[in-house]
Amino acid sequence: MIESIPFGFAPSTLVFLILGATLVAFMWGRFRYDLVALCALLLSVMLGLVPADAAFAGFGHPAVITVAAVLVLSRGFERAGVVDLIAEQVLKAGDRLILQLMLLVGTVVVLSGVMNNVGALALLLPVALRLAREHNTSPSLLLMPLAFGSLLGGLTTLIGTPPNIIIASYRGTLTGENFSLFSFFPVGVAVALAGLAFIVLVGWRLTPQRAGQASNADMFDTASYLVELKVGEDAKANGLTLQQLREEIDDAIPVLAVVRDEKRHAGYAFYRTLKAGDILLLEADPDELKLLEGKAGLSVVSEPEDTSEDQAQSQDYQPVDNAAAQASDATAEEKAEKASRKVDTEGLQLVEAVVRTDSMMANRSVRQLRLHHQFGLHLVAVARDGSRLKQRLRDIRFQSGDVLLLQGGENEMHESLATLGCLPLASRELTFGQPRKMALSIGVFALAIVAMLLNFLPAAVALSSAAVVTLLIGVLPLREGYQAIDGPVIVLLGAMLPVGKALETSGGAQLIADAMMQAGSQWPVVVTLSGLFVLSMVLSNVVNNAAAALLMAPIGASLAQGFGVSLDPFLMVIAVSASCAFLTPIGHQSNTLVLGPGGYRFGDYWKLGLPLSLVVMAVAMPMILWRWPL
Repeated sequence: MIESIPFGFAPSTLVFLILGATLVAFMWGRFRYDLVALCALLLSVMLGLVPADAAFAGFGHPAVITVAAVLVLSRGFERAGVVDLIAEQVLKAGDRLILQLMLLVGTVVVLSGVMNNVGALALLLPVALRLAREHNTSPSLLLMPLAFGSLLGGLTTLIGTPPNIIIASYRGTLTGENFSLFSFFPVGVAVALAGLAFIVLVGWRLTPQRAGQASNADMFDTASYLVELKVGEDAKANGLTLQQLREEIDDAIPVLAVVRDEKRHAGYAFYRTLKAGDILLLEADPDELKLLEGKAGLSVVSEPEDTSEDQAQSQDYQPVDNAAAQASDATAEEKAEKASRKVDTEGLQLVEAVVRTDSMMANRSVRQLRLHHQFGLHLVAVARDGSRLKQRLRDIRFQSGDVLLLQGGENEMHESLATLGCLPLASRELTFGQPRKMALSIGVFALAIVAMLLNFLPAAVALSSAAVVTLLIGVLPLREGYQAIDGPVIVLLGAMLPVGKALETSGGAQLIADAMMQAGSQWPVVVTLSGLFVLSMVLSNVVNNAAAALLMAPIGASLAQGFGVSLDPFLMVIAVSASCAFLTPIGHQSNTLVLGPGGYRFGDYWKLGLPLSLVVMAVAMPMILWRWPL
């Protein structure tokens, strides 16, 4: 127990104050959760709640190492083509929605059991969007079930989700023996199957059907915003580079292409100076069009009036300067309407991507990120909550779940998006890697599993060894291995482990447990156990599920000790309930990832999430008590 009492407060009171402020900051979302967790850790050290020499011990905790290793192995499966091989079969689902859901959700459930559940969702999200596009299905009917399926699948094994790893390690600190790889399987598979059946047969009917979100043409309607502007002899833009043009107009209006001598050059790769006669193909609304005309002297180009059918189908540009239109008193809106038309965008390398919860783009603008200079990307448009944002691009501060329309080089695009923390959504051709590397990837993982099952090596060592071998044999390049490790989650775990320990050593966990025992003293222990399930489940919907598991584990242990019953059912209840973040888009990264592409709103999640949570609880509680009796 902590004996020092800074500022006259009891240690448990100080822990409650820190945790209360931490939870409020998590829910507020103004600062990223890893930064909030670090602040909580450092404040706990300064107040004497966490010993200074143990402040960063959490970063070497087996749970943290295991999570990092699982993330590397998950990326290795992707690189080797294992998941794409499975996804090929999913794409054969046909146009029957029930079959699409069965294959998509069933596949993500299975994958989430053997790899990180966010990684499994990220791999199948483009597959679901392609299914929606090919069969004219609203993606909102597929994406929320897919996200919830990834959470259900994570329940089945030790490595499926961070809460399982945390609870297994916590049991080891108390009893000397961790939960094993498949200790979670009997309960997890029953819950996952029940959840899968509910989603496929009933649940999808509770999701909103949002039409027109299946492609960037629908969501962004890009061609409707494209205009052609000509560089005249006296234009200020004459002799400027595209970067100098942006500085001249002080805006991030993206130039998608420059047409010179009837040849089109992609804007992101055009570094020459503009000259008279050049045509700029760019995104501009009426206000931006007026700005370009006023500050840069660019003039609107309209289509030739006399155009043959062959010329209309040609991809070459043959614009004619519409001098009469410029001389008229036409408004900017009228000019934009005349200039905006269905323009060929082939070869412009446009890609859709969603901003992840751990993205470096969150709460930052285009200018702060230096998207073009540092990453070689042009921002073309942003969609939020299923509709395109109308404000100027330079004024937008990105949020998790935003869908971006970006332009950039094909070779650099993948690496840039990975560095920024964005998930590409555009339909892609499935690549199956090399059969030899696929076999090696599966073989290395299988050996690690065998070593864990036979107790040759602890989970952290076995999985870390498998991750290192994956890098050594070339299944995954070292750089991608580092990129696969979810830094914010690692920092969150490393920082919150000592804070969660302080909740226990300060007596705070015992105080909460005493209050719950007193409230349930007239009832069977199972009632308190159910209350613990509900409390942990609610907490997981407002904070990261790993943080929920870290905070609830000491409370569950104190309850088990107070009632004088087995520890295991209490820990299992926390493991399951901490992964039931079905009520909000902020409780889990999987929910946030589908927010933008599905066109969902905050209040959409509980409509499917609440009945699914009840189904999970109804199945999990008797299964836990059967497998792990009191």
